[in-house]
Amino acid sequence: MIELIAHNMAPIIFASLVIFLLIGYPVSFALAANGLIFFVIGVWLAPYSNGEITLDWPLLGTMPQRLWGILSNETLLAIPFFTFMGIILERSGMAEDLLDTIGQLFGPIRGGLAFAVILVGALLAATTGVVAASVIAMGLISLPIMLRYGYDRQTATGVIAASGTLAQIIPPSLVLIILADQLGRSVGDMYAGAMIPGLILTGMYMGYICMIAIFQPHRVPALPPEARTLGGGVTSLLVAIAVGVGIGYAAHVWAYEDWGVNADVLGATIGVLVVYFYALADRYLKINLLSRLAQQVIMVLIPPLALIFLVLGTIFIGLATPTEGGAMGALGAMILAWSKGRFKFPVLQSALIAATRLSAFVMFVLIGARMFSLTFYGVNGHVWVEELLTGVPGGQMGFLLVVNLIIFILGFFIDFFEIAFILVPLLIAPAQNLGIDLIWLGVIIGVNLQTSFLTPPFGFALFYL
Repeated sequence: MIELIAHNMAPIIFASLVIFLLIGYPVSFALAANGLIFFVIGVWLAPYSNGEITLDWPLLGTMPQRLWGILSNETLLAIPFFTFMGIILERSGMAEDLLDTIGQLFGPIRGGLAFAVILVGALLAATTGVVAASVIAMGLISLPIMLRYGYDRQTATGVIAASGTLAQIIPPSLVLIILADQLGRSVGDMYAGAMIPGLILTGMYMGYICMIAIFQPHRVPALPPEARTLGGGVTSLLVAIAVGVGIGYAAHVWAYEDWGVNADVLGATIGVLVVYFYALADRYLKINLLSRLAQQVIMVLIPPLALIFLVLGTIFIGLATPTEGGAMGALGAMILAWSKGRFKFPVLQSALIAATRLSAFVMFVLIGARMFSLTFYGVNGHVWVEELLTGVPGGQMGFLLVVNLIIFILGFFIDFFEIAFILVPLLIAPAQNLGIDLIWLGVIIGVNLQTSFLTPPFGFALFYL
């Protein structure tokens, strides 16, 4: 009987963890408690395991060094920076300004407000990376407006929840930072791999609204004329965009010999700055060559887009690490809030508290995960998982189907961080044995969780509404 238990320690530990989580114990304590209890049991059963259990008391002495490795992990420093940036932008009214402006731009067409919510959700995702911040901000601001102008309640809430969860997959997503860290891959590569899938998801959501606008137009009415406070002027906006593109292209051609491939960035920067400062001059000097709509769109959209470039662009072109990009983003968010006169002490306080809480939560979960993994690997649990998953019929496709189904179901019950710290490290060896690229696997997991967080009965994004 003892030999049977010793040979099956891995599935017993895993089942025990699942029971602890279903009972409702905090994840960090469930991980640490299971790891410590079964470490003691494993040391006692090691003589009966024929070498399968490699746990001994000196191994427990390595835990302080493992915990120090967590605290000194530079990649994880990006988490408080991006959280701080997201809360500052949310509390400074950026989402409200974006929604009002893009809503006015798309207002004359059916589904215009829904299009605006999706686009603002994508922009918030690209500037905050925090699902809760995106969903709460969009829910508080846009839901009353959509209902006031006759939108179907189910459609409105669905659009808000879906657009808010884009922060799961569109860089600088915290999810992608954790996945890159757990999979041992570059955060920049993970961001680059997730950008196109995130934009495709955004396009699919907008396509769905298009279909509703065509076949069920009463669910997504256009804004009434009296609500379009900025009037027309789309032609003026298109002319300004064309001028900016022309200036940017000319600057690119002029600088290409000296700047090489970076001339694209220089040209785009010059074109955007010229258009932005002209819009400022047009408004405050009363030049009146641009319409009110064009002025508003340029002045509201360019600052967050510049912040996105500051964060993501510097990471993609190799000028900054994710941690450095997050630090620049946090500083940029404070500057944007200050420029609008909204950088108050309560805003700073709430951002610092939120960043500290999330960082502490992640650290506690990581500490528990380290204790659990020490024991689980010591009983050859990783070998058990690898044999289980590589033995699935269908090779790569079978592995991906089973893994995604498991993660999708787990997403109903537990948060992403627990999934990332418990399950994802166990997938590395079988994925590599099957020849699956880990960046691709990470992006698939991110998209899967984005969908799982929307799915009743336990969708986390639904609770934020």
